Amino acid sequence: MMKLYSTKNKQQEFTLGEAVLKGLPDDNGLFMPAHIPKLPDHFFKKLPEMSFPELSFAVAYALIDGAIPYQELEKIVFESIDFPAPVVRLDEQTRILELFHGPTLAFKDFGARFMARTMSYFNRTEKSELTILVATSGDTGGAVASGFYDIPGINVIILYPKGKVSHLQEQQLTTLGKNITALEVDGTFDDCQALVKKAFLDKDVTQHLRISSANSINIARLIPQSFYYFEAWKQVFQGQPPVFITPSGNFGNITAGLFAQKMGLPVKKFIAANNANNIFYKYLQTGEYHPKPSIQTISNAMDVGAPSNFARIMDLYGSTWNNVKADIDGFTVNDDATLSGINQVFTKYQYIIDPHGAVGYLAFKEYQKKNPDDMGIILETAHPSKFIDVLPEPISKKVIIPERLAVLAEKTKVATPMSIQYKDFKEYLLNR
Repeated sequence: MMKLYSTKNKQQEFTLGEAVLKGLPDDNGLFMPAHIPKLPDHFFKKLPEMSFPELSFAVAYALIDGAIPYQELEKIVFESIDFPAPVVRLDEQTRILELFHGPTLAFKDFGARFMARTMSYFNRTEKSELTILVATSGDTGGAVASGFYDIPGINVIILYPKGKVSHLQEQQLTTLGKNITALEVDGTFDDCQALVKKAFLDKDVTQHLRISSANSINIARLIPQSFYYFEAWKQVFQGQPPVFITPSGNFGNITAGLFAQKMGLPVKKFIAANNANNIFYKYLQTGEYHPKPSIQTISNAMDVGAPSNFARIMDLYGSTWNNVKADIDGFTVNDDATLSGINQVFTKYQYIIDPHGAVGYLAFKEYQKKNPDDMGIILETAHPSKFIDVLPEPISKKVIIPERLAVLAEKTKVATPMSIQYKDFKEYLLNR
């Protein structure tokens, strides 16, 4: 049976249900699996014959280890992973893993759909409603709103930074209604995340509301994000382990990749691709970690100045800098270079890449200067139509906005203004 501990206290054990419904331990650490199993050789031999949902179930079943019954887990996985994650070939060394084929056109659909169904399973016997608090820098909010929409017994409150998400991203999280509420915070993503974390540690709030998180601080978000690393490997494996290039903000996505590697997935290297919010890149260079206020960029889902999952990475590697550097390389890219990267990819390959994927592409090009023969898989985390307002004009005119996103453009935004003062957020929660 799967057990978890807090990154701040390995002595106390928690069940998966406790970890999923709590979101954060009381000590403000992060939940980590006490054991990450290694998948047997025969799993990798059978992998080419397995569908994406089938391999996802096999990975989840091994990791969760009986914490959810077989048939319930199978239902959760097959309902969650019902869209593809194709690998597109740009050239012999460069591949794109498209993670935007879900309902909200972002990789966070995988985590949000799995988490919503997992929470619903663990919440089924509770008499009071569960309130999900989630901070978003862009795509998380829309994916969580879609994943939890109209789920019985669960309300969702999404905090997003005013003026710092794209128009269509904002529409995704402010137009649904029902059990989804949006708070427009007059600050940055880090301010939103700080408000959420304070609420979890406030006994006045936790005695008044049953609360949990849907950010990548929740372990139920990370588990399904590991699935598509196996799916990508299945599609491209040619004998040599690939390099995964992951655009990184709160570092949940790359942490899920590290989980996959711990489970036996052959990976040569991970590349953490940062925009101007390059705290992790500087850690790799110096061994020192100094969070700082986030900077607004055109790759807004990565605008994080204090990445929460850094604590999980430190836990995986025993806070040993040399071990982290052995597995993870890092590069940082500013906005001008990002726009140049979008142009490069379109000119060279006739492929339209979004700003986050462009950061990953440029990071891989830098890496290739010393490693020209390595094959890289760049995680393309969102559909370019979500960033049509920042794409270079000749390219933006060629983007076809999928119908499920286009229909949101004219819907009425409903959002409650919120300051960055915790007392105001607390008062809002206590009055619900």
